[in-house]
Amino acid sequence: MDKEHLKGEAKKAEGHIKDGVGKLTGNEKLQAEGKMDKAEGEVRKKVGDVKDAFKKK
Repeated sequence: MDKEHLKGEAKKAEGHIKDGVGKLTGNEKLQAEGKMDKAEGEVRKKVGDVKDAFKKK
């Protein structure tokens, strides 16, 4: 697992927390930030996957 995978997982976890807290408190802005963080985490994971694919070739 490289840095991009780790950053992606961390960002997704942060997003899950923000999204959950936003839902509990009714804070739509925090909820939206959480969803954006989760999406960014997914993108970082995909970038890591692409990097891994090129390293193997």
